Amino acid sequence: MKKVLIANRGEIAVRVIRACQELGLKTVAVHSLADRDALHTRIADESICIGPGPSQKSYLSIPAIMSAAEIAGVDAIHPGYGFLSENAKFAAICEKYGVKFIGPKSTHIQALGNKVEARAFAEKSGVPMLPGSAGAVQSLAEAEKLAKEIGFPLIIKAAAGGGGRGMKIVRSKDELSKQFDLARSEALVGFGNADVFIERYCERPRHVEVQLVADEHGNAAHLGERDCSIQRRHQKLLEEAPCPIMTPGRRKEIGDTAVRLAKAVGYQSLGTVEFLMDEDGRFYFMEVNTRAQVEHPVTEMITNVDLIKEQINIARGHKLSFDPNKIELRGHALECRINAEDPVSFAPWPGKVTGYHEPGGPGVRVDGMLYSGFTVPSLYDSMVAKLITWGRDRDECLARMRRSLREMKVDGIRTNIPFHLRVLDDKRFISGDVSTKFLQEFGV
Repeated sequence: MKKVLIANRGEIAVRVIRACQELGLKTVAVHSLADRDALHTRIADESICIGPGPSQKSYLSIPAIMSAAEIAGVDAIHPGYGFLSENAKFAAICEKYGVKFIGPKSTHIQALGNKVEARAFAEKSGVPMLPGSAGAVQSLAEAEKLAKEIGFPLIIKAAAGGGGRGMKIVRSKDELSKQFDLARSEALVGFGNADVFIERYCERPRHVEVQLVADEHGNAAHLGERDCSIQRRHQKLLEEAPCPIMTPGRRKEIGDTAVRLAKAVGYQSLGTVEFLMDEDGRFYFMEVNTRAQVEHPVTEMITNVDLIKEQINIARGHKLSFDPNKIELRGHALECRINAEDPVSFAPWPGKVTGYHEPGGPGVRVDGMLYSGFTVPSLYDSMVAKLITWGRDRDECLARMRRSLREMKVDGIRTNIPFHLRVLDDKRFISGDVSTKFLQEFGV
């Protein structure tokens, strides 16, 4: 592997390019017309335009990306997250044409990336599950029958995707028909697959995920957990590692469960197993993400393992760079997603950045795509940076994040920095008393 095309944009493209360059690999950025001046196009060794602004005609166009890969003569493609990162067809095409897909095998994406198939596989592997459908629910009659068996409230989820699209909470039989049709419609539009499944809805859970790393030599390990409970409409906004209430015994149990699932399928690359954890500390399988996560930096900060380099080196056939038995979680880390949006209404706020200043100091990291003069386009996700802080304990980490948020300046557009400061000053958050309902109870 000598040359890598990054099939993505924004901060993750910048992150991957930097990791590749540190490994001595040449990099090729792809971009839409709307992103012609984006930071990732400036720092890569080469840059190729793959189409107009809309993602369907650029970042989601497999023919355009494969054509760019052929033109540039790359050995490998890194998909980042989102877009085509969990598209089994894309991974299979890379495999067919001899371009290394930096991620799991297409068969593993198919088995675990589809929520219905992943749920069935996890159940066979002895992973704790919430009561729900054994497969995709194809009709309202089937949904009504299942609702009688598992009871309300229940949740309908898209089989082929995440991020809250195609996800509906149903609290009564009267709501089921409308929400079932809406979920299928959203799933079809968002993921090209109308399949949905149903499971019992857990009212006030934590969203806890376990970071997996596995190589092609049979080594698989977990690197602790992340608490991703601070969400708005199923979109994560703030993450931390480790989970504030996790005990060593529970961490071993949930981590071993995730590793058992990875080994059962022969998984290779980075991956994340997501769980819901109830108020009694019981955890239940939710899904597997077969890619690098947005929030991977908090794990890097407490383990001192560069996950993107690890992912690339696994694709190169290398063994894990660390001894799984000697990983120690050190201190505490927090990540705030900085979005170009109004901090009260959350309406997107694209536009030209007229001034930009990043915070600094010990234990502070910014993964971003901003520079003074850059125009944030309106066509894509509103996240423009991730602010990450580390502290010797959670209190120091929180204090460092508050200071860093106040120091960070993004002029010309609005961001959600004031929102994050409100959350960090909330007594319940400070005490660690959170759930996925936190922002709803917070009045957001």
